[in-house]
Order: sequence, then C-alpha cells, then structure tokens
Amino acid sequence: MDKYLEMIRIRFLMMLAYRTNYYSGILIYSINIAAYYFLWTAIYGGQESIQGLDVLQMTTYVAISWMARAFYFNNIDREIALEIKEGKVAVEIIRPYNYLGMKTMQAFGEGIFRLLFFSVPGMVIVSFMFPLSFSSNASTWIFFFISILFSFIINTQINLMTGMVTFFLFNNDGLMRAKRVVIDLFSGLLLPISFYPLWAQDVMQFFPFQAISYIPSMIFTEGFTGDALVNALLLQGFWAIILLIPIKIMWASAKKRLVIQGG
Repeated sequence: MDKYLEMIRIRFLMMLAYRTNYYSGILIYSINIAAYYFLWTAIYGGQESIQGLDVLQMTTYVAISWMARAFYFNNIDREIALEIKEGKVAVEIIRPYNYLGMKTMQAFGEGIFRLLFFSVPGMVIVSFMFPLSFSSNASTWIFFFISILFSFIINTQINLMTGMVTFFLFNNDGLMRAKRVVIDLFSGLLLPISFYPLWAQDVMQFFPFQAISYIPSMIFTEGFTGDALVNALLLQGFWAIILLIPIKIMWASAKKRLVIQGG
C-alpha cells in the first residue's frame, strides 16, 4: 500500500510544480459558470422553479457541477493510450505493482490537488460573483464528499476502460474525444438529468453517467434528501462495483494480446 500512497504524493507534487496553469483554469471555469448563470436566469424568467429546482438551486447546481468536475476529471485514458503506443506499458506491467491501480492512484493525487488548489478557491471566488446557496447541514456536506469520491471512482473506471481499448484498436483518439462529450452531456454537467424527456431519463438509468455529476450536484443543492439521497448513493456504489467486472475482463484480454507499435 505504501507504494500506492507514494504515487499519490508524487503526482500531487508534480501538479504543484505547474500550479500556475490552474489559476487560468479557475478563470475559465468562472466564465463558464457566468455564462450558464445568465442563461438559466433568462430561462427561469419569473418562474419560481423548474423541475423542482429554483433559480438559486440551479445556480448552485451549475457552480458545484463544474467545480466538482475539477476533482473527478483526469486524463489517464490518454496516458494509458500513449504508453501503449510508445511501448512503455510493457515495462510498467512487469513492475511490482498493479498497473491499473498505479494509474488510479496517480489520478487520485491529481484530483486532490485540483480539489485543494482549484475547486475550493474557485468556489470562493464564484460565491462572491453570483448568488449561491451553501447548506449549513453537516450531513449534506458529508454525503456530498462521499458522492464526489464515488464520482471520481466511476469516472476513473470509465477512463481505464477507454484507455485499454488502445490495446485492441492501437489508436482510439476519436473514442476518447467522444467519451468526453458523452460524459459531459449525459452526466448532468451541462443539463440536469431531470430536465431531459422521460424516455431519455429511463434510458440513462441503464448507464453510469448520471452517477458522475448529477448525483453529487443534487445532493449538494439538497435536491436529493431522505430516501432519494440514500438511493442515489447506493446507485453510485452499485456502478463503482459493477464496472470492476468489464475492467478485469478487458485487462486480462489486453495482456494476452499486447503488441507494441514500432517494435
């Protein structure tokens, strides 16, 4: 376990060395949030609420969705794809640790850095710019942090599978770009799931995307309470466990057909 903790620490320090990039990132995310704020304010008009969310909850939903994304977002799919193309994965596999576990810990170290140096200061800045609602209920904050941890796990699992596809296709750049669009669209980042048509909501129940952004954002805004909150966390836990199955199957198959391009 010590070596995995060291991977978290090393990735955190690597990100710290280039922290200037995240100052500009806070500005970009703030601009995104501002654009959505004015958009939703115009959509609401004089209406008190839409689909159970008032304008203050919607503003908070947008802000927390983008800031939570900074924590769970990572590029390990691209890192895995690049290491496969360059042949580095052959060396990594024979090292005394689990390759996928190592990538997960690196992503977690990056996520911790983003949470501390991006999400937290970003939310402070945005809260001075726009009206946001922060719950005073300690349990809401606890459940929210549990939820975004599940978000990180599920998003990372999807990235691991996307990266491993390179073992079979040798070039999956298009798939990685498509994956990012699908997650942003169907996770609830751009539009709450409850705003989609009922038939689309029914279809989305069979996919893990809403467990990435929609659930933690709804918990934070207290759109989910009581049994709905518990069921939402259970759904995240379900996907975190069930996605282990295709990961193990893909990894076992990938190692058998390892081909290093260029040599």
